[in-house]
Amino acid sequence: MRVAGVDEAGRGPLAGPVVAAAVILDPARIPDGLDDSKRLTARARERAESLIRAAALVGVGEASVAEIDALDILRATYLAMARALAALPVAPDHALVDGPRPPPNLRIPAEGVVGGDGLSLSIAAASIVAKVWRDRIMRDLAQQHPGYGWETNMGYGVESHIRALHRLGPTPIHRRGFAPLRHMVWQGESGGD
Repeated sequence: MRVAGVDEAGRGPLAGPVVAAAVILDPARIPDGLDDSKRLTARARERAESLIRAAALVGVGEASVAEIDALDILRATYLAMARALAALPVAPDHALVDGPRPPPNLRIPAEGVVGGDGLSLSIAAASIVAKVWRDRIMRDLAQQHPGYGWETNMGYGVESHIRALHRLGPTPIHRRGFAPLRHMVWQGESGGD
């Protein structure tokens, strides 16, 4: 039975897409160093991601900022997860999804696993792939939109990012539905600046 682990990166940031990965591990070739991506250094994640891609089947899916704003972050995350599963080169028989519930309407049986990136090697592998993929996107976007620190904060609402938002204003890569963007956009559209 082919089981795909599924996880996402980027639900909480103020900017950038949400990215999901689906990974089917080969039981005979489990890469070393698999763990929840948040527990690994950037260098360890990069190394692990290379090993995963060399030994496993991988699919990646994204939901754009426009989709996040139109759908909400949960539904956009589910969309990215469904896209990641669809991007696998071989259809899995079952999916283990990090979190309490899997995306609705998947074409395969799936179950949610709370804390799955620390319990399942395939979910841990997916968390690593998703995080490395999204970090690369944010570093590229930082080149196009300098001043927000995305190359280090990856779009999260850290103090330096918030200060840059007030100084430079929002970009098209910012999620308009997220606070504090929602207030900034409303002010700007009502002529309150």
